[in-house]
Amino acid sequence: MSTEISAQTLSFLRRGQSVTLRNVAPDRTLLEVLREDLACTGTKEGCGEGDCGACTVVLGEAVDGQLQYKAINSCIRLAHSVQGMAVWTTEDLVSPEGELHPAQEAMVQCHGSQCGFCTPGFVMSLFGMYQNSGGGKGIDRSQAAVALSGNLCRCTGYRPILDAAQQMGSLPLPAGCGVNETATVAALKKLAAPQAENYLRPTTLASLLQARSANPQAQVVAGTTDVGLWVTKMHKRFAQVLDVTAAEELRRVETYPHHIAIGAAVSLHEAYAALVNERPQLKTFAQRFAGLPVRNSGTLGGNVANGSPIGDSMPLLIALGASVVLMRWDVKRQQIAHRELRLEDLYTGYRTNVMKADELLCWIKVPRPVADETMKVYKISKRFDDDISAVCLAIRMTVEDGTVKAVSIGAGGVAATPVRAHQTEAALLGQAWSADTVLAAIATLRGEFKPISDMRASAAYRHTVLGNLLQRFWLESQGLQAINLESVSMEALA
Repeated sequence: MSTEISAQTLSFLRRGQSVTLRNVAPDRTLLEVLREDLACTGTKEGCGEGDCGACTVVLGEAVDGQLQYKAINSCIRLAHSVQGMAVWTTEDLVSPEGELHPAQEAMVQCHGSQCGFCTPGFVMSLFGMYQNSGGGKGIDRSQAAVALSGNLCRCTGYRPILDAAQQMGSLPLPAGCGVNETATVAALKKLAAPQAENYLRPTTLASLLQARSANPQAQVVAGTTDVGLWVTKMHKRFAQVLDVTAAEELRRVETYPHHIAIGAAVSLHEAYAALVNERPQLKTFAQRFAGLPVRNSGTLGGNVANGSPIGDSMPLLIALGASVVLMRWDVKRQQIAHRELRLEDLYTGYRTNVMKADELLCWIKVPRPVADETMKVYKISKRFDDDISAVCLAIRMTVEDGTVKAVSIGAGGVAATPVRAHQTEAALLGQAWSADTVLAAIATLRGEFKPISDMRASAAYRHTVLGNLLQRFWLESQGLQAINLESVSMEALA
């Protein structure tokens, strides 16, 4: 194979071997490359928006000398973003002799496939789970449901697929089906460095900001879980792309005495794990943020910078009192400059913000919990899993001696931007935490915003639900926890 690298060359590992593709446009998706260039037609194209999971593949990345596996949606992932990684498709799991991988064999034995269109995606999510659990060991029903939440099936009713997830760990691994992790990590180190002049993926914060300063017209991307839809659904084209996810400094979560700092390149899965570590009550909400393949690709920084009024992260972060750090390259001083502002002050209108052409959102700072703090976040959607909110309400409150001493409320789906409920906070602060106070605050909350009607919910529905969620917060504070779906376990439904 020639070692010549063109301006648009893409290199990654497949089946332990280097794959090099030339003249890959910066806005081509990974699914397009797999199906059209490599004939990996087992990977299916379904919804084209990261919703159905038929296009699921698994990525392997060397982190601190270890291989990390992530199931992702290839339909909305830009191909150049997998430069220097290993890629597995459903074709790669079968042994050279044609024996099935345990993730595949379990689907056969448990009758987890009928029409078969969704099956490759389910198999790849199972494979990711298999690798991350040390050979599929000890997987319970709840873990399987979370890992498969980004894969949709219209035939089986999911029960046999969940059975397969639990059974695959007991099946033998045929020779040739396993992953030689040591050899894979070594092979990844030998891959050519990215050379795509129109797909910029700097590896340091300084070089990232310099690239932003020099290329303000470039489309900024992270996990492309939203920008990918601009390609697949809106047919947008990007002459140049700037990818933030390789900047080493922004791939970390840092802990300080009074806050944690989440880098803009930290995946949603890892970012929410950090938030749940601080506040365990957020676990169910974190798992309901899309499906796992979306959380594996998307970043918290991208979700915040995107600023969708129905993005689930922002109401939560607003209620937590989060701030964002915007950075740019100061050309005159030849150094990094930054400014910090409250998250709710980032937005100026529908998907618009205060960021300048040479600025990037680099960090999200989240205050740590304080004593006697109560934190709840509610997501209302048509589906429990893998769906977009109609209304999202997050409330953080401290009550001392029966009086509201501190309160912050974030709301989504009720305005053109994610918003803070300032008037409702004022109606609660300093008041007795009582039914009468709550009833007055409900009226204030319903009057504070003017939601619109759309395909997810009517304005009247959103108006009603918004107040009902504050009522629910009150009831739960009085001990009525059974009204929350978190009290229902997967095992009880099995």
